[in-house]
Amino acid sequence: MSGDEYATVLPSLRQRRRAVAIQEIVDAAESHIVEHGLHALSLRAVARSLGMTVQALYHYFPNRDALITVLVAKAYEDLADAVTEAVGAAADEPAALRFMAAAECYRRWAITHVERFQLLYGAPLRHYAAPAEGPTTPAMRRMGEVFQREMFDGFTTAQLAAADTRVLSPALWAHLEPLFPHGPETLPPPATALLLSAWGHMHGMVVLEAFGHTSFIGEHQAEIFHMAMRDLLEDIHRRIPAQPVGTPAAT
Repeated sequence: MSGDEYATVLPSLRQRRRAVAIQEIVDAAESHIVEHGLHALSLRAVARSLGMTVQALYHYFPNRDALITVLVAKAYEDLADAVTEAVGAAADEPAALRFMAAAECYRRWAITHVERFQLLYGAPLRHYAAPAEGPTTPAMRRMGEVFQREMFDGFTTAQLAAADTRVLSPALWAHLEPLFPHGPETLPPPATALLLSAWGHMHGMVVLEAFGHTSFIGEHQAEIFHMAMRDLLEDIHRRIPAQPVGTPAAT
């Protein structure tokens, strides 16, 4: 490789310095959220903690929304990484135990990183909206695909299409068909409805605990969550037929 070719592979000194500065800003913003709360976040406060002027910080983040988008995307990525790692550690276990590993990791991350979890799922920041199909979307989808895979592992598409759910309205059916990136050929609308319902149940319990609404349960919250997730998964699997209706039995 020639010197010129080598130079095009490595980032320039300016790019490396910029990457370091951005990382320092993001780290400072995360620390500020943990210490002072999400709604106290401002570019001026972050700049002050780094010994920068707010004008200098504008060279990296032109406004607060740009910084928040990076913080949200990073939080989603870190949560998705944690869930993926937990499932990988249980790779040799049955799918039900891998699902439990994913769910319990999701809960554990949320209650350990409450302020960052609030950044994702707490009260929306006024005048902020994440960009459509922006950097937050891939991490959200990645995490959703982990739960989808472990929840429905071992079932065929035909079985998922025959899942016992309440009759979906034509409008809901049409909305659910293209909702997931792999399409209805891998996750039919009845299974999509089950997945969204299960996600709401799991996520709702985590939100209640993370934001302090179930503190009356005390040290038993982990046990309650574990029991609820086991019941949830068993109920979903009961709704999926051993073989789809109309499929001839093997002889």
